[in-house]
Amino acid sequence: MTAALPSLALALLCLLQAGAQVPVQPDLDTEKFAGEWHVTAIASNCSVFLKMKDGMKSSTAIVSFTPEGDLAMKLVLPLMDKCQEFELLFQQSGQAGHYMGAQEKRNLRVIETDYSHYAVLHEVQHSEAEPSTALQLLTREQDVSPQLLQKFMELIPTMGLTEDMLAILPKSDQCTGDIS
Repeated sequence: MTAALPSLALALLCLLQAGAQVPVQPDLDTEKFAGEWHVTAIASNCSVFLKMKDGMKSSTAIVSFTPEGDLAMKLVLPLMDKCQEFELLFQQSGQAGHYMGAQEKRNLRVIETDYSHYAVLHEVQHSEAEPSTALQLLTREQDVSPQLLQKFMELIPTMGLTEDMLAILPKSDQCTGDIS
């Protein structure tokens, strides 16, 4: 048993380090990244998300940046018969592509983007009750190619998530005219 303890401690340390070393898009160009995105797929271990994921539809995110470099995100979600709007502000962490949400204790990273077709976001919400991780696939158009979806699905286990936590969100025209 005592011989296994160093191995167990080392394994736990590796897991903690792996979680802390989520990649970030090198030299994120905020001007190119800003604009309208469609949330087309999400994988998360959040219990609220897992309960709702089968009834969710694609939502719209408008990304902008403050003069200080903070990321502002306006989300428009189609819920039931209405559109629900949320505004989130993430403060720049000092590393391009890495942002912190102070009130919700959120940590947001832009893992990868080509600016014109897709972006992958990684979000960790630090909560005493239930810390959660989410991986989001954003696309400029509501349609997502099978190749891009496959690439996204290959990322899921690398972030400690499983395929049963994935929701590929169907297209929705419900709230597209409400964006400003």
